[in-house]
Amino acid sequence: MFISTAYAQAAAAPTDGGGMQQLMSLAPLVLIFVVFYFLLIRPQQKKMKEHKSMLDALRRGDKVVTGGGIVGTVIKVGTDDDVTVEIAEGVRVRVMRGTITSVLSKTEPVKGDDK
Repeated sequence: MFISTAYAQAAAAPTDGGGMQQLMSLAPLVLIFVVFYFLLIRPQQKKMKEHKSMLDALRRGDKVVTGGGIVGTVIKVGTDDDVTVEIAEGVRVRVMRGTITSVLSKTEPVKGDDK
């Protein structure tokens, strides 16, 4: 009647540039990842490493600023996690080492006897 017979056509064979086209379609994604690495990930890792080394170098007498904005002097460096900070005369507070954001002034290390 009104329906005619449809014939399936064979798909065209891929040309030589098929693999190259796939590689070029991934290039922007790889480029975006590289830019993110150098602009975001790498500087953050560097900053974290510097902060950790600053916390490891804390010693008694250093003036520090905590995460809450409290300025004080380190009285005692405890075990791995805590530091005792004097924020006013006779007022000592135990704070977590990780909450110290910056060191305002460092004290000189005590030199031993030259014997």
